[in-house]
This record gives sequence, structure tokens and C-alpha cells, in this order.
Amino acid sequence: MQSIDTTLIKMITDHYFIKRDHVVNKLEFRGRLFFDKFERVNETLNYQVIKDHEEGKIIVAHDLINKFDKVENIVFDYNGRTPERFWHRAQLLLREEGFINFTAYKTKTEGHLHLYIHKGHTTLNEACQLANVLSAKLSQRLVNEWRMFPNIDMPREYNILTLPYELYQKERGASWSKHM
Repeated sequence: MQSIDTTLIKMITDHYFIKRDHVVNKLEFRGRLFFDKFERVNETLNYQVIKDHEEGKIIVAHDLINKFDKVENIVFDYNGRTPERFWHRAQLLLREEGFINFTAYKTKTEGHLHLYIHKGHTTLNEACQLANVLSAKLSQRLVNEWRMFPNIDMPREYNILTLPYELYQKERGASWSKHM
């Protein structure tokens, strides 16, 4: 993934997850049953693993929550049909809310995006609350075709995202931000 600027995502690299063809784990969470196909690998996420993911040999995911229950990124997982419209509206909302560092990446599926909002060291509860607020504000302007991460309504093992495949757009600081 040398061609993609993944340094913009402050990923947790002390472990990663590999997607398997079978159910690895069954989880019961708040009365619901979840079937997990991602297996945790307690090794460092290194260049070779990332390269294998990029070449399509394996599907690798990274954790959004570290071992101290801190979150570095809040993520919109957009699964709609109009990524340009979503990006435009989301970028306007984020600028208005004072966020100046965010990056969108393309996923394996055409038209789907992961929009990483680089929040910094934030507690899990605060990140979930902020994610819900941002989602609610954006859903006033667009049809809700996304999920937010981290999500407190899902098991911790489900607060993972596959590694991005390609950079879509990025926003890095600007003088017009009212919260600088």
C-alpha cells in the first residue's frame, strides 16, 4: 500500500484481523447473535500483510479501539450509490463542525467509501456520541446510507474496518476553519 497514504490513518498495528471463509466465533451481544468471520492475529501489521491485502490474496482489517479504550478515528462507512454527493455534503458538515483533518478511501466495492475523521485520542464513549451526532446532522441532508464506527451498539470485535484500497479525497487543515 505504498501508493496510498495510510499514514493519515493512525492505525493500531500491534494486531490485525484476517477474514476467513468460515465462522470463527459466535457472539451474543445485547440479545442478538453475531457471526464473526474475522480472526484476530496477535502479530504486528507489517508491510507484507498489507501488500497481500492490496493484491487480493487476503482480506485484512484493523481495529479502531486500542487496548486502553481510546479511539483515534471516527469513521463513516458509506455504502450508497453516490459517493461524490456524500463526500461533498460530509466535507461541508465536517468543516462547519470544526474538523480540519479527514480522509476518504475507496473500498473493494465500487462506490463505497470509508471517511476517516482524525479526532485524536478520544474515549470510546465520547467517540460514539460524536459519531451519532455527526451521523444525525448529515442524515438531515442525505438519505442515511452509512454506518458509523466506533459503534457502541455492536460487539467490540465488530468495531474493525478493512484496510483501504485507494485514496478518494483528503482534507488537511485550512485557514477558513472557525475552530483553529
